[in-house]
Amino acid sequence: MQKRVLIVDDDQRLSELLVRYLNEQGFMAQSASDAAAMDAMLAQSQYQLMVLDLMLPGEDGLAICRRLRGSGNNLPIVMLTARGDEVDRIVGLEMGADDYLPKPFNPRELLARINAVLRRHAASANPVEQHYTVRFGEFVFDPLARSLTRNGESVAITTGEYALLNAFATHPRQPLSRDQLMELAHGRELDAFDRSVDVQISRLRKVIETDPGEPRFIQTVWGYGYVFIPDGGSSAT
Repeated sequence: MQKRVLIVDDDQRLSELLVRYLNEQGFMAQSASDAAAMDAMLAQSQYQLMVLDLMLPGEDGLAICRRLRGSGNNLPIVMLTARGDEVDRIVGLEMGADDYLPKPFNPRELLARINAVLRRHAASANPVEQHYTVRFGEFVFDPLARSLTRNGESVAITTGEYALLNAFATHPRQPLSRDQLMELAHGRELDAFDRSVDVQISRLRKVIETDPGEPRFIQTVWGYGYVFIPDGGSSAT
């Protein structure tokens, strides 16, 4: 089945190029020029991923991302940002974007990012040798079901947060460098000066830690990276 991709960008020439390129690569791509057009298309069709430009007329990409995540919409989002503007990339990740790509870019790089995000999003549908859950504090993480619950209540997490938590869950009590986390969670190497891992760690801590400033489960290994300390261990089901 073709994956449907929605491109939200007011640059008509770029949108037309990306729609044509992605369609040639086997996707069913469509475009919207602003938030209103995006909302109408999301109401009419189901998409597997959105490519969202940060700079849009009216409601910008950050506001759109915040609104979608606030409403519980976990549609994977690859955000397009201005080259060199690290603040926008960090804020985009904080708002819940799953990945980002600075402009200008090669369409092949966008294709690689889209495929990587879709693979992570579909990871729970892949067969595994054993179904297991990871318990820590009041939480239960089920990688196969791609679910996180707290005291039995569902907790919403983004695709990026799921990928990061899954990387930790499969390597409990093992210190992981930022490079290792990027490879495990995102399937690519860490770019120089890339702070996306730290940003998503911060987001994940806000979800699972009582005091993100004094983390209990995701602890910092100074000068190296992070380590996941679950107190309940894993249990097969």
